[in-house]
Amino acid sequence: MIDLEAHFGRGETYVGYDALMRIMEADKVEVEEGDLVCLRTGYDRVILGMNKNPDPAVLKANPGAGLDGRDERLLNWITKSGLVALISDNVAVEAHPSRPCTEDHCASLPLHAHCLFKVGVYLGEIWLLSDLADWLRAHGRSRFLLTAPPLRLPGAVGSPANAVATV
Repeated sequence: MIDLEAHFGRGETYVGYDALMRIMEADKVEVEEGDLVCLRTGYDRVILGMNKNPDPAVLKANPGAGLDGRDERLLNWITKSGLVALISDNVAVEAHPSRPCTEDHCASLPLHAHCLFKVGVYLGEIWLLSDLADWLRAHGRSRFLLTAPPLRLPGAVGSPANAVATV
């Protein structure tokens, strides 16, 4: 678990390689080959706090931190780390909308293009992570067992996961 909210709060923040490495060092987070890496932004609590009556203005005003998909060093780290999945409680794992690109043609979600199409890293979005992140932080931990079997949907592009964390 990488707790972005603990370091950046609820404001919109593009988290690049340097910032992510500082957070991981400060919180003693180690990412190893085969890991499913969870990113807590607090967006799950914004959604749940609306009591089944979502307000688009509130959702837009509280995006929280997200990975900067235009940071090449971050994309290279994702590739080299050997992680299997990036999972977040926000809507896209990466900050959305992305920072403007400097090329004529570029992906609107560059981290998605990199992870899903280039290196085969799974993405999980809008997961309920805050309670787990709070527990881990209170106990000085970042690691836990995560099982997340998807629904069996033959021919589907994606599937909801039935995730369970064990601490």
